[in-house]
Amino acid sequence: MVKRFSGRHAGIVRFALVALVAFVGLAGCGRVTNSPHPRGAESGNTLFTAFTERSPKYLDPTSSYSNDETPYTYQVYEPLYGYQFLKRPYELAPRAAEAVALPRYLDADGRELPADAPGESIAQSVYEIRLRKGILFAPHPAFAQDAAGRYFYHALQREDVADKYKISDFARAGTRELTAHDYVYAIRRLATPRIKSPSFALMSEYIVGLKEYGDRIAEVDRELRKSLAPTDRDLPMLDFRRYDFPGAEAVDDHTLRIRIKGKYPQFKYWLAMTFFAPIPWEAEAFYAQPGMAEKNLTLNYWPVGTGPFMLTEFLENRRHVLERNPNFRGQPYPCEGEPRDRAEGMLADCGKTTPFVDKVVFDIEKEAIPLKTKFFQGYYDAPQIERLDQGTDFLVEMADSEDKDAEYRSKGVKLPTTIEANNWYIGFNMLDPVVGWGATPEQHERNRKLRQALSIAIDWEEHIAIFEKGQGMAAHGPLPPGLFGFREDGPAAFNPVVYRKDGGRVERRPIEDAKRLLAEAGYPDGRDAKTGQPLVLNFDYQRALSPAVRPLMSWYQKQFAKIGVQLEIRATDYNRFQDKMNKGSHQIFFWGWLADYPDAENFLFMLYGPNAKALTNGNGENNANYRNPAFDRLFERMKYEDDGPVKAQLIDEMIRIVQDDAVWSFGYFPTAAAAFHQWVHNGKPTQIIRNHIQYLRVDPALRVQKIAEWNRPIWWPVVLIAIALVAVVLPALRAYRKRERENAARTLAREPAAGAAS
Repeated sequence: MVKRFSGRHAGIVRFALVALVAFVGLAGCGRVTNSPHPRGAESGNTLFTAFTERSPKYLDPTSSYSNDETPYTYQVYEPLYGYQFLKRPYELAPRAAEAVALPRYLDADGRELPADAPGESIAQSVYEIRLRKGILFAPHPAFAQDAAGRYFYHALQREDVADKYKISDFARAGTRELTAHDYVYAIRRLATPRIKSPSFALMSEYIVGLKEYGDRIAEVDRELRKSLAPTDRDLPMLDFRRYDFPGAEAVDDHTLRIRIKGKYPQFKYWLAMTFFAPIPWEAEAFYAQPGMAEKNLTLNYWPVGTGPFMLTEFLENRRHVLERNPNFRGQPYPCEGEPRDRAEGMLADCGKTTPFVDKVVFDIEKEAIPLKTKFFQGYYDAPQIERLDQGTDFLVEMADSEDKDAEYRSKGVKLPTTIEANNWYIGFNMLDPVVGWGATPEQHERNRKLRQALSIAIDWEEHIAIFEKGQGMAAHGPLPPGLFGFREDGPAAFNPVVYRKDGGRVERRPIEDAKRLLAEAGYPDGRDAKTGQPLVLNFDYQRALSPAVRPLMSWYQKQFAKIGVQLEIRATDYNRFQDKMNKGSHQIFFWGWLADYPDAENFLFMLYGPNAKALTNGNGENNANYRNPAFDRLFERMKYEDDGPVKAQLIDEMIRIVQDDAVWSFGYFPTAAAAFHQWVHNGKPTQIIRNHIQYLRVDPALRVQKIAEWNRPIWWPVVLIAIALVAVVLPALRAYRKRERENAARTLAREPAAGAAS
């Protein structure tokens, strides 16, 4: 007779067996992990990082201008110039170019002018830029050719791409040498109406003929699309080789010529942006074929460049992978930098060939806590490679918690900091009758002293300590460190209106100085000397008055109250705030600026009269509507000057003027901090240099060691569960066996003896 377990007891036994098998399996595998990477990946020469939003929208260099796109575009593409990785102030360096070219200057009749010719006399600046020879594009099917020179993939039909979803689905790939024609093609393409280029409006004001060229190309595009529906994605190629203009031309295969209207020294910085990265016509032709767009086979997903890396995986909103471009020639790691760089080990790789890593993997992390957890488990080498607020957040946590400080230090987390080309300030609307310029010389002087008094009263050092957790630097003027014109012994680093020097120490002026100035302005103790009415000022803030914002607004009110001035908060959403700024219907405001390029002009233009926002229908960036003829004259001279003693002197004079006018309470420059694990080398925070990934080096062996050390399995809970299971299962089994024995005995007692008569 075969006996079977009852359903309940069979279930208990099955559960116990499964639990024991799982226990044995866990013990056998030796570790438990929530790593986002395949097992063993940490031992490879790969840099692991994350992205937290959606996948980048534009990887086409003509249209890409967003921070989250730069980790890809600046590694894949090579503009003509870049920046010396370690030096500060920032210094331009050639990338695809042989050298940073000096322009030739021409007058209105085409005659060449000397290099020191006055800016007003220059009709054109001509840049002739020599390219390095032998630069090759990364392997791509757009370049694949047969023995006769015919392109394999330039005559595809829709059915040919039905099973193609990524570039590696095409069996063949090719390459060719980079030429000046590829840069010409890219500059012409800035005028394309098919995508929006954020640089076109400004560049069309400077590059000779580009504005008119844009009108011409728009007409060409309309003609090409006249028989198509507006929703059609398969568009005939708009071939920019067929349409030229005088502002950009190839002198020969390795010489590019660009013509600029007048003198615009800042143009050289634009040549370090991916707007001026080369675009091969073959890529445009390849992606213009039927069926490509609907498969997302476009430059926005699969860029084609000559840089150190190429994009090999694009899993939308999941993962992106950059791999070493096998055709990249290599570039040496720099041997010069800031004085502290040697002490911090930043010069240890001097002269070695970059890039150092073979692969860069970006995995999505939608939530902040899992991202942070996996970083501190060692699964990410840096939380987000393009962000400089993660490191700042960790520094704040360390300042707030001794436990966090001890944990982060024990793990050797590197949090290098810098003061970036970024500022936040409080501005005074110079069109306002109370805090502005004033209608008469007497009123002008009174209002100036009022602004000076308020600038002394607003204690930015305290603001940094409370609201930035110490992560920032009080500003003495509009120009941040790291840019030409900022010197520790110059006006940019010392504002005598707000600060004083006590020996070698700089300290904020006492509040008594502010009260004295306020009284001289006609408001003793914060009241109008003539009417006795309290002085009430309005403060526009660019966010709604939420619980998170209220403590900051209360702090601002207390700063003004120190000298008896009442501050009325007018907090609105950002769109409404912008409307008020555009119309000039504000009095005092808070705003900031992040540099487009590392030049003093990019900050001082925010105080240039012709850029006054309310006087240009919102098109200028002079939010204070400041107009000082002396400042404007100096700015007009400075914007034509190349870096040197003359430009430095002009910058000094301009800063002294705005300090005395107290047009801004200059606020602070926030600290930017990167975050790297101890096995990542050469991490230097910057928001100007975007091709920095090629300089990062990892130590995979140390990473493997630390990940194993930080993620040792904790087995005692599993052991306790196993013991508990045994404690539950054994009594059940005993009871079951006892019951079975009793049932068997009763059955035998009822059965007749063998052979008995019926």
